[in-house]
Amino acid sequence: MSSSLEPELSAALEAALVRELLATYRQLNDSFFRGALRTPTIELSRLRHHLGRWVAATRTIEISRPLVLEQRWGAVVEVLKHEMAHQYVHDVLGETDQAPHGKAFRDACARLGVDARASGVPDVHADPAEQKLVERVARLLALAESPNRHEAEAAMAAAQRLMLKHNLDASHAARGAHAGRDYGFLHLGKPTGRVAEHERLVAMILGQHFFVEAIWVPVYRPLEGLRGSVLEICGTRANLSIADYVHGFLHTTAERLWRDHKAARAIRGDRERRTYLAGVMVGSADKLVRQAARSKSEGLVWVKDGDLGGYFRRRHPYIRHVRHAGHRRTDAWSDGREAGRSIVLHKPVEARAEPRPGRPLLLQPRAPRG
Repeated sequence: MSSSLEPELSAALEAALVRELLATYRQLNDSFFRGALRTPTIELSRLRHHLGRWVAATRTIEISRPLVLEQRWGAVVEVLKHEMAHQYVHDVLGETDQAPHGKAFRDACARLGVDARASGVPDVHADPAEQKLVERVARLLALAESPNRHEAEAAMAAAQRLMLKHNLDASHAARGAHAGRDYGFLHLGKPTGRVAEHERLVAMILGQHFFVEAIWVPVYRPLEGLRGSVLEICGTRANLSIADYVHGFLHTTAERLWRDHKAARAIRGDRERRTYLAGVMVGSADKLVRQAARSKSEGLVWVKDGDLGGYFRRRHPYIRHVRHAGHRRTDAWSDGREAGRSIVLHKPVEARAEPRPGRPLLLQPRAPRG
């Protein structure tokens, strides 16, 4: 019996879901395993204590139905990767005597860019040392609620400077200890069928100014039977938490500015909304570029962490770059750009021990299961 809280799928949607899992399997097989795996049967199970399972006797990969229907698609893909690594050890390496998560499995995961510890379910408990940074930045950003614009801008500049210094110090410490930093990834926002210009600009802002790598990845919405895209960011947990906040803040603030603009200009419709939002994001980027130039003049120069680049490339071995035409530079775009240049972060980052419904989840490695 299914849980009363678990959504139900029609026969057509369930068939479409299995087809999508098979298509994802084939794409992962090509990208991570160079086509070495023979496609198994993929089944949905009602079990919750096994998120996924490779059953060698029947050549089946089982994926938990509650996982697919209750978690983000990114978690489903991580579980599928994990089980494919088990299949690789069994089918390609011929290892049948070791423990399920033994040396052969761990070595295969390391070589193939699959996290041997991940079971797919997100966990939001941050590293205690980095959580202190998040809390310090939160206190600085809380000061930005000041009605005095100069005080607010000073608080924002201090927060960015603190982030910059922390990342520089952490990178130097990691190099000195010959150890890499601990990275994770996060999916931001709701999956969408078409990515608007202002959404792409927010991704650019996060990637250039907030110490994360950003990429749009394909996802599937099983309850709707539709494909879409979602923004993925990679970085340390502290940087992910702060970038998560900035992402939500920019979108919320841009929508508020558009409503204010409509009221001030007595505009009735939303025909120019996306153009205005794109202008807001360009204005925000302009401001961040000026702040970065000031930091550089003081000798604080961030060079992207090579370990982060390696983590990012392992997650995405083949990246396709696509150019998109932007909105026409109308009066609405110019007004939005001017408004974006005045944006100041004004709410603190929240330290969350548990995920809130509807919020993006930090996909953090946890003890392997199945």
